[in-house]
Amino acid sequence: MPPKLREPVAAALAAAGVGEGHLAVELVDAERIRELNREHRGKDTPTDVLAFPIDELGPTAGPRELGDVVICPDHCSDVTEAAVHGALHLCGYDHEVDDGEMLELQCQILGALRPAAEANERDHRR
Repeated sequence: MPPKLREPVAAALAAAGVGEGHLAVELVDAERIRELNREHRGKDTPTDVLAFPIDELGPTAGPRELGDVVICPDHCSDVTEAAVHGALHLCGYDHEVDDGEMLELQCQILGALRPAAEANERDHRR
């Protein structure tokens, strides 16, 4: 996982109530994400982020194997947002069938991360 995405992904897992779990995040080019989107969703176009869950929700012995998040930076406006979005999908959220809960939680997570990132950036400039 790219180091800059560890904190946002950890925040998404915590917000979703997942205390322990393993996941992978990969950044790919447009052709690779198009291939994955075609193969797994039947859509022959590039997209911003795909999530491939492994474990279903429910009790497990030890940390969950959550799955993989694949992000195409060329097709998203914010890689951090895409990482949070993908991690929430791995935790069982689905904005295509819920009543806005996933996207609302995503906004809350990103809103909490941005002030911390801005403060960190100010500290590095000093």
